[in-house]
Amino acid sequence: MGTKPETIAIFLLLSSLLCTPAFTKSNDGLIRIGLKKVKFDETNRIASDLGLNDFDTLKASIKKYKLSANKLSNSQEPDIVSLKNYMDAQYYGEIGIGTPPQKFTVIFDTGSSNLWVPSSKCIMSVSCFFHKKYRSSQSRTYKLNGQPAAIQYGSGSISGYFSEDDVLVGDLVVHDQMFIEATREPGATFLAGKFDGILGLGFKEISVGNAVPVWENMVNQHLVNEKVFSFWLNRKSEEGEGGEIVFGGVDPKHFKGEHTYVPVTQKGYWQFDMGDVLIGGKSAGFCKTGCSAIADSGTSLIAGPTEVINQINQAIGAAGLINEECKKAVKHFGNQIFDMLAGTVARPNQVCSRAGICSGEGNGDDSIAIRSVVDKDDGVSSGLDNTPTCTACEMIVKWVHKELAENQTRDSLLGLGSELCGVAQSPVGESMFDCAKIPSLPIISFTIGGKKFDLTPDQYTLKVGEGPATRCISGFIPLDIAPPRGPLWILGDVFMRPYHTVFDYGNERVGFAEAA
Repeated sequence: MGTKPETIAIFLLLSSLLCTPAFTKSNDGLIRIGLKKVKFDETNRIASDLGLNDFDTLKASIKKYKLSANKLSNSQEPDIVSLKNYMDAQYYGEIGIGTPPQKFTVIFDTGSSNLWVPSSKCIMSVSCFFHKKYRSSQSRTYKLNGQPAAIQYGSGSISGYFSEDDVLVGDLVVHDQMFIEATREPGATFLAGKFDGILGLGFKEISVGNAVPVWENMVNQHLVNEKVFSFWLNRKSEEGEGGEIVFGGVDPKHFKGEHTYVPVTQKGYWQFDMGDVLIGGKSAGFCKTGCSAIADSGTSLIAGPTEVINQINQAIGAAGLINEECKKAVKHFGNQIFDMLAGTVARPNQVCSRAGICSGEGNGDDSIAIRSVVDKDDGVSSGLDNTPTCTACEMIVKWVHKELAENQTRDSLLGLGSELCGVAQSPVGESMFDCAKIPSLPIISFTIGGKKFDLTPDQYTLKVGEGPATRCISGFIPLDIAPPRGPLWILGDVFMRPYHTVFDYGNERVGFAEAA
């Protein structure tokens, strides 16, 4: 079973938009699916049985889918899907697949483009046993496809094959939609998720198997009047309303003033040009000449270049989980690492696995990044393959190996190593800080379309627990993507909560306005 820091890394990178058990239609012609506060349910019980508390489950989620004729909708009114909010890290809603519709909760993810749900033929992955599964034999509108498919997300992967069926989203019926029946969901990522699958809302350019995305089919089949969809994400509340997604328009009740629009610069993700990043009103210096960013509803936090994220986290006094694990590794494994390196071990990256800290041969890679969207072969390696303790061990080993070559002694090495852990900036992992500092922390701002979008400390902080046990997690996490795609910022739910977001497909632009 994973460690607590390992579980949090997975949970924060993959946040979800899930649907409610019932579809509702208001008198303004909008179809709404409401987001409620998640109560203790089967997934919580499973997590409890696995020894995971709310903090562990949150961590696991951060780390990133032909009904009967009488249900057909040709009104071309905006279609509204309500979302549920789990600990401000997962937003999810309900869809139906097949005739009659089989209901699934999914993440509405603008950082990917495929729809997938667990298949009834998924029998070798534990995750499938705790989520609803699609049964093609029970649908009158199912069409065989069979093309194999696999998707690698930032915090997990799925594989299976394509099928075709009608998909119900709110009151809209999308005919003959290609989707993936997942037959394998390895690891604990999707087990910890409150969702069954993912519904991608990115462009076809990043769709696995060149499948037409659900949203594009809505447009092609003339199910919406406006080629626009929009998100409103709510913070946790006693009422439990998590937010809503509107297909075919916007809900004026959920934003103030006017939206600031910027053009999509590269189709695939909803990517656009972003200006400077400000820390307490002062330029971070990195984006003075501009940066690229994507609006990603499927990522919980804000991810950006390590250089700037380190500046931000230093300014708010956030210490990385890796730093704490590094100190523990020095204390508990320092002598063993020294002896193994000073002995006969030929390859330094074997030390941590032989010591039982890492599985296999370790990372074996000097550059660690986080794959938070559906990147496959673009040079971004996942920093979630090993636990933070393993990563910390490998950091220490490489440093000790270098110092040994310079004839340093055991005592001096272990003492310096512990100090190094406190100042080293880890290239991977979430950071935490003292919740009492929130009132004095600086505002972090992003310049988009010539306008400054501020994030207050309360807005960029994720809180876990209650009372004295409350822990505060920084909403900023490092992610280095090499050119030509990078450097790239991912503006996830931490940004989309305070700013109502419009995805204008017809005009290929993204808009932001203050959420109401």
